[in-house]
Amino acid sequence: MFKKSIVKSVYLFVAFMFFSAISYGQVAKGLAKKPDASKKVMTVEASCGECNFGLPGNNCDLAVKIDGKAYFVDGVDISHYGHPHDKNGFCMVVRQAEVQGEVKDGRFKASYFKLLNVEKAKQSGK
Repeated sequence: MFKKSIVKSVYLFVAFMFFSAISYGQVAKGLAKKPDASKKVMTVEASCGECNFGLPGNNCDLAVKIDGKAYFVDGVDISHYGHPHDKNGFCMVVRQAEVQGEVKDGRFKASYFKLLNVEKAKQSGK
């Protein structure tokens, strides 16, 4: 019985790690699945606006830096890519993302948002 419990725990751990890894490097739900070919795709820093970019607020909210200025993001929730306080979560690290959208009323209105894999961002030197 003890061995069955260990095996079950290992399977659950592997499944959890697999699904956690899948959540990175994906396009945000509710936005375009592919970038609009007629618009520029920007590679930006993405992280928690309050924790890492110094934006005002009391909650953890997703933000991007465009040309050195941070903007909160509309259209993508900070927990869409996993828990913000996980090892590679938005409150713990600054990640790279490919985005399309526009800054309007001091916020970035995303039409496309793809979080890059940690490994891909490191390989590209970003």
